[in-house]
Amino acid sequence: MAINSSAHRLVSPTNEPTWVRWTLILVGVLFMALFLVLPLVAVFSEAFRQGIGAYFDALRQPDALSAIRLTLLVAAIAVPLNVVFGIAASWAIAKYEFKGKAFLTTLIDLPFSVSPVISGLVYVLLFGSGSLLGPWLKSYGIEILFAVPGIVLATIFVTFPFVARELIPLMQDQGTGDEEAALSLGASGWQTFWRVTLPNIKWGLLYGVLLCNARAMGEFGAVAVVSGKIRGQTTTMPLQVEMFYNEYQGTAAFALASLLALLALVTLVLKTVLEWRFSDELAATGRGH
Repeated sequence: MAINSSAHRLVSPTNEPTWVRWTLILVGVLFMALFLVLPLVAVFSEAFRQGIGAYFDALRQPDALSAIRLTLLVAAIAVPLNVVFGIAASWAIAKYEFKGKAFLTTLIDLPFSVSPVISGLVYVLLFGSGSLLGPWLKSYGIEILFAVPGIVLATIFVTFPFVARELIPLMQDQGTGDEEAALSLGASGWQTFWRVTLPNIKWGLLYGVLLCNARAMGEFGAVAVVSGKIRGQTTTMPLQVEMFYNEYQGTAAFALASLLALLALVTLVLKTVLEWRFSDELAATGRGH
C-alpha cells in the first residue's frame, strides 16, 4: 500500500520538479505579458504621447463625444434586455423539463459560433430596402438600419448569451428545493422569485451583467454592418476609433481606444474585488471560481 501511495505521489502533477513548475509559470507570465499587457501599454502610451492636454482635447471632439454617448446608450438598452432574457431562459432551462430544451440551449450559444459580421448581415436582409419588413417599417417612419434601433438589435444578438450562460449552470446546480419550500409555505410566484431565486443567483447575475456590458461597449463587427458609420450619428466608440485611425488622427484614435480599454479594466477590477470581498458567499452559492 505504501508503495502504491509513493508511486501516486511521484506521478502527481503537483509534485513535478521545481524547474518544471517555474517553466510553466514563466510561459504563462510571458504569454500574458506579450498578448495582454504589452498591447495595453502600447495603447495608453500612444494616447498620451502628445501630453495629457492633447489627450483630453481628443476626447472632447464632437465626433468622439457622440460616439461615447451612443455607446453608453446602446449598452444601457441592450444590457437590461439581456438580463430579462437571461433570467427567463435560465429559469426555463434549469427549473422545467420540456421538449426542445436541448435545442433552446444550443440556440443560446449561437452568437458564440456565428461571426458578428454575419449577424449584422442578417439584419440587413431582414430590414434592408429589398426586404419585406424594411419598406413597410419605413412607411411608418421607423428606421432600423443605419439608425440606433439597428445598432441595439445587433448588440443584443451578440451579447445575449452572457447572462444566460452564467445563470444556467448555477440554477441547475441549486435545483428547485428552495423554491418548492417557499411555495409550500404559501409564497406566491413573484415572492418566491424576489425573495428566494434572485438572492441565490445575484452573484452569477452580476458577473453576467459585467461581461455583457463589456462586450456591448466593445462590439465592432455586427455594429459596423448595420450602422452605416454615419459620423456623429451612428458611430460607436469602436467604429469611431477605426475612423480616426484611418484619417491619421492617431492621438484621437488611441485616446478613444484607451477609454475602451479602461472600461474593460474597470470591469475586470470590479469582478476581482467582488470575488475577494464576497468570497465566502460566492463559494456558498457555487460561483466562487
